[in-house]
Amino acid sequence: MSNTYQDAIENSNIVSKTDINGIITFVNDEFCKICGYTRDELLGQNHNIVRHPDALCSDFEALWKTILSKQSYKATVKNLCKNGNTVYLNTTITPILDDEANIKEFIAIRYDVTKEKQLQKDLEEKQKILFMQSRMASLGQMIANIAHQWRQPLTELNLTLYNMKKASLKKDEQKVDLLYKDSITLIKNMSNTIEDFTNFFNPKKDKEIFIIKDAINEAVNILNKVIIQEQIDIKITIFEDCKALGVSNELVQVIINLIQNAKDAFIVNNIINKKISIVLKDEIIDNINYACIYVEDNALGINKESIDKIFEPYFTSKHKSQGIGLGLFMSKMIIEKSLNGRIEHKNIKDGSKFSILIPNN
Repeated sequence: MSNTYQDAIENSNIVSKTDINGIITFVNDEFCKICGYTRDELLGQNHNIVRHPDALCSDFEALWKTILSKQSYKATVKNLCKNGNTVYLNTTITPILDDEANIKEFIAIRYDVTKEKQLQKDLEEKQKILFMQSRMASLGQMIANIAHQWRQPLTELNLTLYNMKKASLKKDEQKVDLLYKDSITLIKNMSNTIEDFTNFFNPKKDKEIFIIKDAINEAVNILNKVIIQEQIDIKITIFEDCKALGVSNELVQVIINLIQNAKDAFIVNNIINKKISIVLKDEIIDNINYACIYVEDNALGINKESIDKIFEPYFTSKHKSQGIGLGLFMSKMIIEKSLNGRIEHKNIKDGSKFSILIPNN
């Protein structure tokens, strides 16, 4: 290696050399600067002096196995500085061979990616917070739906108990028994309502193969009372019995969110003949087999100012009382992270079309 080339590497990278036992024989100024040790403190020490305690033994073993087989090892390595700080270094360790092809030393060339790692960590933390907030927002919607569904049976139950009391005073045991059975049925139906609405809020389970049409039907069933009350005509068309790998309850949540958004848009835009179409079919796109779910409505679509922002966190075109803008953001995360797919939107003639593409299993 020419001196000019060597100087260029040492001046622009973090460089160290060790003997075949991992004892440091050379460090450049950048190495000393980032780890906080002086050259005298490093030379003659085992390279483990900067090894982070979080480093996995398996990674360390893989490193040595690779370089002792005369191959280069590349990884992002977590190192510990003298002052206790953590740094992340993209590292390439290369064995240097003598004239007889025996390893005589190792050279490690690195560059600092600590800022990038921190930004990635911050982004992941923000996503976790947003996801939790969206879960809480959805939980609030779920509670509101339960309350809505309970109002009528509670009224019926109150009336039934009143009639039961009157029948009891008249010692009409047959009527008391009938009213009692009616009460039990009402209570059972109210209990089933809770089961329906909380099913997809269970703690996240391991991924498993599930039937997509079942998730679509469950979402529609959960919103059945709302659909009837708002006089929405929902048409479900299943062309293939597609399956997916993931958490079925989370796909249910996505479908519910799309239907709820369409329902809100119907109200805002004063749509009288309200229609939603949900189509499930098997398609090959870019040589990949997808289960495709198409959700269309005739609620006039999304305005040009908002169309590029609908999947952003906290963006909403609704009044604050109707939501905080996390539904579509969370839906996008579920489709991408949990189901390894993608979700897209486009305006059509009279409304919106959401396309959910999930790898078919």
